[in-house]
Amino acid sequence: MDEQLDTIDQRVIYELMADARNTSAPQIAEAVDVSAATIRNRIARLEERDVITGYHATVDFEAADGRLTNLYLCNAPVAERESYASKVRAIPGVVNVRELMTGRRNLHVLAVGESIDDLRRIARAISSLGIEIEDEDLVQTESVHPYSPYGPEPEERRKTLSDFTSLAGGSEIVEVTAGGEAPIVGRQLSQASRRGIVDDDTLVIAIERDGKVLTPHGETRIEAGDLVTLFSRGGISDETIAAFRNRD
Repeated sequence: MDEQLDTIDQRVIYELMADARNTSAPQIAEAVDVSAATIRNRIARLEERDVITGYHATVDFEAADGRLTNLYLCNAPVAERESYASKVRAIPGVVNVRELMTGRRNLHVLAVGESIDDLRRIARAISSLGIEIEDEDLVQTESVHPYSPYGPEPEERRKTLSDFTSLAGGSEIVEVTAGGEAPIVGRQLSQASRRGIVDDDTLVIAIERDGKVLTPHGETRIEAGDLVTLFSRGGISDETIAAFRNRD
């Protein structure tokens, strides 16, 4: 089974879908409350897994030089749909081919031409492959929006949490970034435990700092910007989460 996306992966995809060209790793890191190194590592991993398969410019060809964009709704034999799609992509002027699972109109072809005559040439090329064009129309506008379920959570608690996992039996694992003025910043973990800043049932199991993962111990001090992984068998309290938030 493929590895599932976690909250950080989803937010990375969301931000890149919103604007891949003008969104840098530090900008995503700030939005997600993790380090830029973490974002770079996540992007690389998503690319290696072919979850992110490319980055494409959205072009208004009419604004560019008056060209026309046309959508052809085509019927291709289901068993050979993939083969036909590959052949259509090779036609000059075709910029996008979408394969659908339906029996009819199962191939959507988007093409750009200099004129109506050029679009007719593309239509003839498609038909010559043995594909039926059932309908076609000029595209007026096209807009793209990131997948909203991968976007930020509205709840206040999720604004601080980078990742939140509920386990069987009520256990929880949370990744949280320490704010610059958070009560725990500058304190040793043993001190934070003695003073009740972190409850006794919560363990700090990892700290990511400047792209490196540290193994915490009692003398470890929490620094601003640390990505801290917490574990609790009974659930992590709001008071513990508050210790990593900036004071109001």
